[in-house]
Amino acid sequence: MRGREDEWTGLMRSAMAGDDAAYHRLLKAVTPVLRAAARRGLARAGQPPDQAEDIVQEILLAVHLKRHTWDSEAPFAPWLFAIGRNKLIDALRRRGRRVFVNIDDFAETLPGEAPQETASAAEVATQLDTLPQRQREVLQSIAVDSASIKDTASRFSMSEGAVRVALHRGLAALTAKLRDH
Repeated sequence: MRGREDEWTGLMRSAMAGDDAAYHRLLKAVTPVLRAAARRGLARAGQPPDQAEDIVQEILLAVHLKRHTWDSEAPFAPWLFAIGRNKLIDALRRRGRRVFVNIDDFAETLPGEAPQETASAAEVATQLDTLPQRQREVLQSIAVDSASIKDTASRFSMSEGAVRVALHRGLAALTAKLRDH
């Protein structure tokens, strides 16, 4: 998948530089992927998948009309798929059907079980001190100091991905330690 996305980005860059053949190859390469995604989206929404071709044409038209808005320093696929998602939602709205919304996207905002007993601040601080230094620093920066992942990464000379991993591992370890006590 990554190689295909890199190829698409390269083709779009060439197309933006005036290479019509690259633009044609790009549109030919993305069309089957867009068609499959449109069919899946229609099926999830209880719509017949035979309407996918109209959505694909709308996506391709939007790509053509809005290609000047694409940031050539960014990957092409996320930009393309955002257009595709929006065109699918527009088509479903026009048909008056309900749009499928994955509940996982809202899981954190839905009411859940009643909260269990929480640990005291002193107990959390004690258990926090037992974590490896990097996890402790990342947790402190994000959870206590309310710094963003980007700011924390910069502060500790880490990649944003490494900050996320340290945060996740630190939270998991801290949760396990607090459950044991």
